[in-house]
Formats: sequence, structure tokens, C-alpha cells
Amino acid sequence: MDQLVPHTAESLGTDLRALGLRAGDVVLLHSSVRSLGFVVGGAQAFVQALLGVLGPGGTLVVPAHTSDNCDPAGWRNPPVPEAWWPVIRDQAPGFDPARTPSRWMGVIAELVRTWPGALRSDHPRLSFAAVGAHAAGVTGVHRVDDALGEDSPLGAVYRLDGKVLLLGCGHDSNTSLHLAEWRQESPPRGVNGASIRRPDGTGKWTTWVDVIEDEEDFERLGADFEAAVGLPAGRVGEAPTRLMSQRALVDFATAWLAANRPKA
Repeated sequence: MDQLVPHTAESLGTDLRALGLRAGDVVLLHSSVRSLGFVVGGAQAFVQALLGVLGPGGTLVVPAHTSDNCDPAGWRNPPVPEAWWPVIRDQAPGFDPARTPSRWMGVIAELVRTWPGALRSDHPRLSFAAVGAHAAGVTGVHRVDDALGEDSPLGAVYRLDGKVLLLGCGHDSNTSLHLAEWRQESPPRGVNGASIRRPDGTGKWTTWVDVIEDEEDFERLGADFEAAVGLPAGRVGEAPTRLMSQRALVDFATAWLAANRPKA
């Protein structure tokens, strides 16, 4: 059906409430701004609508990942010459929660990261940003060697009984499924590296060991979850949208991965 009217902050707020979002909710958003269709005011109008629905007691959380801040030895799209690796490690300016933009997270997530009052966790590669009543609690602890585990913003959202909102994107973008990976009995682990900004403004290359994230089966996992709980499809603007309990999702995914992924 052709769109008859442009979408506005008011109409998007109505759509979000119809989907089941409520004042006081903690919601982790994954989004594609293009999927909304024409919105008067664009991404800013959508963020205002979402924050308006959540109200002063609610909290909006987004991924603010900097996936390019990683060891150049593993770069594939495109790779760089091996002779460049030490230069990149030594000369990268270093992750700074206030200065470093997110990469490949989308216009809406980057807008939330820079929103007045937004806070950001300090993981150099897999940070999250949050606005609202629980922003400090969500972003305040983010261990470098537990990027998407219990001591991460994902774990904080779980403890707060938050929700996940997929706006125009699929479960392959659903970072909460990684929390289920971290909860496996013996998940595969590997060495990570990133540049972190020192107080004097220089970068310091740092390495650590953490779980290796793998999204390859997340679409199948998500489809099985939706079928199991009877998750209804919704729409915000023109965007196909799904709203779900993060706890229900992660608990299901934890059992699903244990049953369906090959053991090492």
C-alpha cells in the first residue's frame, strides 16, 4: 500500500505504544532509519518520539560499537599490508567514549550516542550508549574481557528486565543474543586488541582474551524464538518492527545454543 501521509513524531509515538512500549521501560534498540519511510524531522523526530513514550523514568540503550578498532591482522574487508600493522597499532588515536564515533550502527544509534545527557560505556570495541533514568547503571560497568556478558550493558539490561526493539532489521543485528553465547559452558575464546586513549591524548594498544562472537545462526535462532513465544509482528512508520522481552529472548537463546551449536 502506498504511504498516504508523512510520518511524524506524534504518529511514531502512537505506533510505538501500539507495539507495546510503555513509560518507564528500558529498551535496547537496533534500527534502520531508512525503513521508517518519510519522517518529518527524520531520525531526530524518531528519537524524540521514542524518548517521549519512555518518559523520564525510561531508558533508551543503543549499540555504539567501534568494530574497526581491532587488530589489523584480522582485517579482511579490505585487508591491509602486514607492514602497516605496527603503524596502525602504535598510531591509532585510541578509543574515547566522548570523541570516538560509532561505526556501522546506523544513523539513529549515532544520534542517541550524541544526544544531550547520553552516557557511553568504555569498552574500546563494543560500547553501548544510553539516555534516561538507568543510563548510568547500564553503561557504568563494562569489563574489557566481558564485552557482551554479565558485566556488560547487555547484562545490565537483563537485570532491569528490559526489552529489545528491532526496527527494520533482523536478529542478525540482535546483540542480546550474544549474552546467551557468553553464558555457554565453554564458549570459544580468542585474543582481542584495540587502541585506548590515554589521559595525555595518545593511544595505547591493549590486548585481552574474551568470547568470540558468532552471528551466523542468529536468524534461525530468532525465528525459533518468535515461533515459540508467538511474537507478533508490528510496524512503526513503514518499518517492520518486533518488540520482545530481553530476558525471555536470552533465556531461550541460552538453551537453544546449548542444544544446537556443535560442541568444541
